[in-house]
Amino acid sequence: MNISVLGCGRWGTFHAWYAHKIGHEVMLWGREGSVHLQALSKTRQNEYLTLPQEVILTHDLMAAVSHADTIIISISSQQLRSFCRQLAALGLDLAKKRFVLCMKGLEIGTGKRLTTVFYEELGTAMRVAVWVGPGHVQDFVRGIPNCMVIAAREMQLTKDLVTTFSSPLIRFYYGEDLLGTEIGAASKNVIGLAAGMLDGFGYSSLKGALMARGTHELSRLIEAMGGDRMTVYGLSHLGDYEATLFSPHSNNRRFGEDLITGKPFTKLAEGVYTVEALLELSREFHVELPICATVDAIIHQHKDPKEQLTQLFMRATKAE
Repeated sequence: MNISVLGCGRWGTFHAWYAHKIGHEVMLWGREGSVHLQALSKTRQNEYLTLPQEVILTHDLMAAVSHADTIIISISSQQLRSFCRQLAALGLDLAKKRFVLCMKGLEIGTGKRLTTVFYEELGTAMRVAVWVGPGHVQDFVRGIPNCMVIAAREMQLTKDLVTTFSSPLIRFYYGEDLLGTEIGAASKNVIGLAAGMLDGFGYSSLKGALMARGTHELSRLIEAMGGDRMTVYGLSHLGDYEATLFSPHSNNRRFGEDLITGKPFTKLAEGVYTVEALLELSREFHVELPICATVDAIIHQHKDPKEQLTQLFMRATKAE
């Protein structure tokens, strides 16, 4: 099958590497002038992997979209709406293709899920799914397997995509709750920021309490939004906690830790943006999100981290 991957960062290059590994014809797109694309064109390498020569590199968006039956999008979640407008401007019949969003986040200012943004810009006839769950590029390229989840509005699309991408390296599960899968996948990055802050203070033993309260907090939001509150205990959220709250490879955990220890951090940590969107949803659906509010107070309101985290875990006594 012809697969195009749009976005040539860490996960975009992995998806191109993986799709080729399991036998597909792959084209990888990056923006013209992209530093990542320029480096890949020269060496076929980045800090995570080496791309096979058979993976075609391009900055021509029309060529990349025309090439593929199935298109993976792996860019910053906050760029999705403007990127969808670029896709619409191509003038192609996009409804005949299958799109897979391989990113985690919510739109700042609206709190909208990524599939909602996609449908708003390209139409409700589009076939789009999300691919989320635990795992790190560094582990996958070493042959360490993991489980992930694909979810879509239509179960047949979910099943077809699972068939397309399954291999001994990644075992997929069918996501039955698209709303809960998207909210869970986005919000786990915010919990990752909090975990990193605890690591920065040497309070890592509190991460057990953070995990317990984090899942509870987000399950209430998912239920209030009309999803299944149990989805948060699956692969998109709780199942991704090891990779996000504990792993040295986690950008969100590293951001939180480096914030506390005063080290500069230059890589993308989606939770920094997602927490703003989650607080929009908190107000809209009248659901208290104390962990998210604490992370926001530290990162965006520049309040004292130790004081805020102490208040979070020493809140008034209540039933669990």
